Amino acid sequence: MKFELLSTAPLSKARAGKIYTDHGEIQTPIFMPVGTLGSVKGIQFKDLKEDIKAQIILGNTYHLYLRPGTGIIEQAGGLHKFIGWDRPILTDSGGYQVFSLGDIRKISEEGAKFQSHIDGSRHMFTPENVIDTQRSIGADIIMAFDECTPGDADYKYALKSLELTQRWLERCFSRYRETESKYGYHQSLFPIIQGCVYKDLRIKAAEEVSKLNCEGIAIGGLSVGEKEEVMYEMIEVVNSVIPEHKPRYLMGVGTPVNILEAIDRGVDMFDCVLPTRNGRNGMIFTRNGVINLRNNKWSNDFSPIEEEGTSLVDTQYSKAYLRHLFQSKEMLGPQLASIHNLAFFLWLVGEARKQILEGNFKKWKEKMVEQVGRRL
Repeated sequence: MKFELLSTAPLSKARAGKIYTDHGEIQTPIFMPVGTLGSVKGIQFKDLKEDIKAQIILGNTYHLYLRPGTGIIEQAGGLHKFIGWDRPILTDSGGYQVFSLGDIRKISEEGAKFQSHIDGSRHMFTPENVIDTQRSIGADIIMAFDECTPGDADYKYALKSLELTQRWLERCFSRYRETESKYGYHQSLFPIIQGCVYKDLRIKAAEEVSKLNCEGIAIGGLSVGEKEEVMYEMIEVVNSVIPEHKPRYLMGVGTPVNILEAIDRGVDMFDCVLPTRNGRNGMIFTRNGVINLRNNKWSNDFSPIEEEGTSLVDTQYSKAYLRHLFQSKEMLGPQLASIHNLAFFLWLVGEARKQILEGNFKKWKEKMVEQVGRRL
């Protein structure tokens, strides 16, 4: 994998770049639709390519390991062939999902024991077998196994957790170096910076991953309960330490405002379930603010979702019609809302890239933060 840094915006840390993978190029900043089980919920890959213009999607190691399992994926020739997607894929390590299991998981030096949320069966993730699983899945970008600490963790726990994550990281890279891709193309391993909300721990983690011969770096453990201002501070702290010539991936973030603020602080890659999860519940993101389609005020509003469309949904359907679909519990409603939201998120990062390259990002970003954060 290769990352080319093309431009940095005046009065900002915002960057425009390009990532080259064996499954295609990715223009940054980029948003990655979440396809947890090899499917972006309710969206056909044709729509992802042509209407939403997704350049890369994300899959989840924990979920794909449990179902359909690595045996089926290997028989298919890897996840790309199994799902019929010929563009880049990133898989997370499953660390966050194991963290989310709460009482049905136990973390030790060896790894994480957990019970399946599907049938209660018992499993063990270690740094080594998580790398093996991601080799079997075959994503272009794979993630190191880490422990995700909650945003309200005390310092003692956060330090202990970070030290464990760093020991796991060494084991991940050792396994990565002694194994090869199963499908004939390159896979890049990104380490994950943890450290909770503590500046010295984030610096310590950033310094350690900066020593690695890695092709990109992820920032994890944010947007897990801490205040937004703290999240932005941690991004600034980390990005002041890690190398400029590697892509920076902020995991699981977030709202349009979060994304713009993080781009301003030097982040290149994002993923979040918000566009599809909120879309399925009638929330529409637009460049003028957020629309709740369940509100009665839209029942006779026959104007398009956006005056300047970012997808076919915007120009073909009115707010009133979309509200009708949700009120009638028609499956088409959540599908159209999800298509629109994903197209909007991809438009947002694409427009940010354009403004960075033209030298106008800072002024544009300040205007957009005010606009997209409104409730309409």
